[in-house]
Amino acid sequence: MNIQAEIQAAVGAFCIQAVIDTQSGSCTVIVGPNGAGKTTLIHVLAGLIPLRKGKVVLAGQVVDNPARNIRVPPNHRPIALQTQPNLLFPHLNVIENVAFGARCSGLNTRLARQRAEKWLHKVGMADMANLFPTHLSSGQAQRVGLARAAACQPNILLLDEPLTSLDAETRTNMRHLLTDIKTTRVLITHDPIEIRLLADQLLVMEKGEIIQAGTPEEVAADPRTQWTAKLLDINLLTGTATGTEVTLNNGFILTTTTPLTGPVLITFPPTAVTLSTAEPHTSARNTWQAQVARIQPEGDRVRVILDTPIPCRVWVTLQAVNELRLNTGTRCWAALKASELTVRNA
Repeated sequence: MNIQAEIQAAVGAFCIQAVIDTQSGSCTVIVGPNGAGKTTLIHVLAGLIPLRKGKVVLAGQVVDNPARNIRVPPNHRPIALQTQPNLLFPHLNVIENVAFGARCSGLNTRLARQRAEKWLHKVGMADMANLFPTHLSSGQAQRVGLARAAACQPNILLLDEPLTSLDAETRTNMRHLLTDIKTTRVLITHDPIEIRLLADQLLVMEKGEIIQAGTPEEVAADPRTQWTAKLLDINLLTGTATGTEVTLNNGFILTTTTPLTGPVLITFPPTAVTLSTAEPHTSARNTWQAQVARIQPEGDRVRVILDTPIPCRVWVTLQAVNELRLNTGTRCWAALKASELTVRNA
């Protein structure tokens, strides 16, 4: 069941404006800096915030249309919403909380409890079914909240950072669970792994507006802002092109394979840069001496943040870090082939 929405809404002085069109069974991921309007957007879809102008159609049902005086209350919309915080009922134990979600879909008490047991097993909380919310950690409460929302079996599942409180192993398991849920999903996250695993469509929000939309691959290939580039681990530079030479804002000149004129944006992946202890003598047309600003181990590889003259992120192996003796403040040489640079008009 899909979503079609043209949204103009406000919370106090903060306004959002967005157009959303999803495919049935797809996962739309919304990203953006804090205060961009992500939560406001899904609250509009859920019916918690009224439209000022526009229309919202959920699973073929018009649920908001101010021009026609249509406003369907949240409990009559074909959705389930998991919010931050999870807002579990304190007077109900875990299984009763999840069964409440199942009863919302019309099941009787016995069948609702059976469905609740199934979902508690899926989220790894079956052995805590009789506990009350006050005895749960934030991560456990988050899993119960996800189970309760999923147990509704809604046409559309709205998820506001549903995995933020989980440890690494549990988060990995819950990501796979979210991929197995085939209902239409709208997910807010700041996690690049969740974007890669879950997103069929990626919406980037800033200052209340969707500034970019597409598949994760499309957005990563052409990030519009430094925030988006950093989230997707893409290097983004700005400069002025004269033919195949681009003068960066700090005066450093990069050679590309794309002749352009005027202001441009340059992107390249962190794997495109090669580091060495001595000045490289390779076919790479861009070399410079850099300084390591930070080193960030991540699994079996390391993200190296380079400082001036080209601030960028570089992925290397743990072995390379040890061989090059890289530490914060280390001076090294960097090489970047012209063919690795993607250049477009700004």
